[in-house]
Amino acid sequence: MSSEDQKNDAVEEQVELEQEAEVQAEADLSEESSPENDAAAKIAELEEKLAQVQENALRAAAEAQNVRRRAEQDVEKAHKFGLEKLVNSLLPVVDNLERALEAANTEGADVNALNEGVELTLKTFHDALKGHKVEAVAPEGEPFDPNLHQAISAVPSPDVEPNTVLNVVQKGYTLSGRLVRPAMVVVSKADA
Repeated sequence: MSSEDQKNDAVEEQVELEQEAEVQAEADLSEESSPENDAAAKIAELEEKLAQVQENALRAAAEAQNVRRRAEQDVEKAHKFGLEKLVNSLLPVVDNLERALEAANTEGADVNALNEGVELTLKTFHDALKGHKVEAVAPEGEPFDPNLHQAISAVPSPDVEPNTVLNVVQKGYTLSGRLVRPAMVVVSKADA
């Protein structure tokens, strides 16, 4: 139940209780056959009930306001820190790249070891992206799909069907199935 609904329910409850109190007071006054002291006592009792209902309504409104404020704070924190998991998964990649640069700047650096380290770093990076549902779109040899691919050129190719991806110039990426960046591709066309 939203805080606005809680506030509305509290106000409706207060109105109903006030109406019941008024009806009860009128009924008590019309049926009154006892002395004035009994009537004054009834009025005082009803006024006490009314004050209690008003206090409950104020408390309910304050609680609704507190719930709304807490929800706003939660949303603000989610916006502020929503990328924390992604950042934590990418920090090892940054560390590995920094180590690779340090190793490359040393005398007698082994190019093969450096190349292997960069490949492992790239694998770590791809794993981090995959962990956040980022998938590569590399459609070489597949039919051209304008929803996922962007053709940058078309070349005649008798070896494959027209509108087949011949070469991927730049990979595309999807996030949870939604296209983030289309793959830049070269597409085959029929001979003229």
